[in-house]
Amino acid sequence: MVPIAGLGEGRTWRNRAQISWSLKRPRISAPPRARYATAWERTRGRLHPEPESANRTAFERDRDRIVHASAFRRLKGKTQVFVAHEGDHYRTRLTHSLEVAQIARAAARRLALDDDLAEALGLAHDLGHPPFGHTGEDVLDACMEPFGGFDHNAQTLRVLTKLERRYPAFDGLNLAWETLEGVVKHNGPLIFPGRALSDLPVAIQEYDSAHDLELHTWPGPEAQIAAHADDVAYNNHDIDDGLRAGLFSYAELRAEAPMVERVAATVDRDYPGLEQARHIAETVRRLIGVWVDDLVWETTNRLAAAKPQSAEDVRGAGRPLIGFSDEMNEAQAVLRRFLMARMYRHWKVNRSRSMAKRTLRALFELFLAEPELLPPSWQIGGDGPGGQRTARRVCDYIAGMTDDYAIEEHKRLFSLDR
Repeated sequence: MVPIAGLGEGRTWRNRAQISWSLKRPRISAPPRARYATAWERTRGRLHPEPESANRTAFERDRDRIVHASAFRRLKGKTQVFVAHEGDHYRTRLTHSLEVAQIARAAARRLALDDDLAEALGLAHDLGHPPFGHTGEDVLDACMEPFGGFDHNAQTLRVLTKLERRYPAFDGLNLAWETLEGVVKHNGPLIFPGRALSDLPVAIQEYDSAHDLELHTWPGPEAQIAAHADDVAYNNHDIDDGLRAGLFSYAELRAEAPMVERVAATVDRDYPGLEQARHIAETVRRLIGVWVDDLVWETTNRLAAAKPQSAEDVRGAGRPLIGFSDEMNEAQAVLRRFLMARMYRHWKVNRSRSMAKRTLRALFELFLAEPELLPPSWQIGGDGPGGQRTARRVCDYIAGMTDDYAIEEHKRLFSLDR
């Protein structure tokens, strides 16, 4: 037996295993939080009741379930802008999600919010994205138009509540109400004048009927933080990836994006003659800091004016209480226009996008017409060629693919050389 440091003489691994069963439930400690933070001990619960963990809050538990999900692992093979095989250094949905989670956690901690919930939302927010980035989403939405359409937020909810099958008592991950609410409506209310529940994707309608997500309200504060962390992450990593790919030059970026120029000038001042690769990395690092500082400053002012006393007050405020300043929003708009012109519509990216469109459309049409070509487990629940349920099964199958798997599946089905 190996003695365990800190347990005293004679305590062994076997001793500890025996002792752990007799210990009283420990009191979970957490850092001080604001009145308007989401309170883990007052969670609205899970669709399928479960005993609470003795060692983790509800939101820590949700974060851990997300990290261990199959859909989370597959994000490593799904791209943001570039196709996965084009290079090992470009961001994938996995690295993007990790960056969003880090930024969300850091900002939430500075605002005394529940940083575990903010982190969980950052990790989960892209689980429903198909291969090939937004191009894949557009293709699946067009293919699914006769069958209810495709929406990546609704698909994320399907992943979290239906498609992950790891537990004996329920489908999905059975996450807390606050986590699912934040995933579904982190960008704002889904029901508002002119838009009814019946206008929303079927997956959201179905889940909401069983577990009301209050789709007419703003999300909780941690979800609002995660939404803005998403903006910070993709704006800055698209700068990094675009420069690395040679889609635009550093000089062009500095000349056309004043915010970048201001931050890059501080790097010039602090590190004269710094090599360009390090200069870019330091500029991007500082840009993230500027964005987060602005988010915290503007949010602090909004919260001071609104004086919310609870997370429910944040949801019911009728407007977002967490956000960037007007100056930062304008700077962000300028940067996005630059990236749209120089990166997202670049001819090399257009070629990848064209390939992705043809690949996914061909796969969808073939599987819909001949569902017997699907793996056996994906044929279950269909209703024959061209059927509504078959179309959704095909959509779920394709949406779960990585870029490389979609390309290989297309080759297996369409190439005469295979």
